[in-house]
Amino acid sequence: MKMRLLGAEAACGTTVGAASTFSDSDYVRIFNNTATVQVVTVANAADVTLGSIKVSAYGTELLKKAPTDQIFAAAATVFGTPVHVN
Repeated sequence: MKMRLLGAEAACGTTVGAASTFSDSDYVRIFNNTATVQVVTVANAADVTLGSIKVSAYGTELLKKAPTDQIFAAAATVFGTPVHVN
């Protein structure tokens, strides 16, 4: 899969109040930089949870979301990068 980077990688917030839209991107590449499974959650602009996934140890996922949706994780060792998928 080809993707274009739209911004710098950043640690995910660990609460909905610290969640990020990752530059209002439609896609966010998630990387779990720890040896344990971590939960990643997507919430809308009203802080309502839309869904969550478990990311495997040292795993990556590509999440599609609305530009105003926010992402946060169970640990600050989970990172997100805004991307455009070609």
